[in-house]
Amino acid sequence: MICKNTKRYKVNGRSRARKEAFTLIELMIVVVILGILATVIMPKMLSRPEQARRIKAAVDIRNIQSALALFKTDTGRFPSTSEGLEALVSDPGIRGYNSDCYLDAVPRDPWGNKYVYVSPGLHSNDYDLESYGRDGENGGVKDDADIESWNLPA
Repeated sequence: MICKNTKRYKVNGRSRARKEAFTLIELMIVVVILGILATVIMPKMLSRPEQARRIKAAVDIRNIQSALALFKTDTGRFPSTSEGLEALVSDPGIRGYNSDCYLDAVPRDPWGNKYVYVSPGLHSNDYDLESYGRDGENGGVKDDADIESWNLPA
């Protein structure tokens, strides 16, 4: 029985079956093409880590906002500035507090800094929540710009 992917050829007068396979040259060509693609694509992907950090900070702020909304639903108010985001992790002694609903731990922004929480807020009646960005200081432009709860896209 002969497999579908075999060819017959004669060597020294004998018929032999040969399976089709990639040659070493063909494999090397594929590896070279993949290498060329990697050198073209990788720099474009690696030049965007700061953008990824900024997106992660915005997602973190949205998650914290959800936890704050649950906190207000349970307790009737947002945590004060002095209670801070720690109130979402450990019971500050408030009636209605539900320790299972909020956050497991207070997250840090992608640059390792604490999120800034002020309640009542200056930009919102309820609270302001922001990350100071890469430079860790209020203000800044481009990659150093703050990520602010009141300026996040809807």
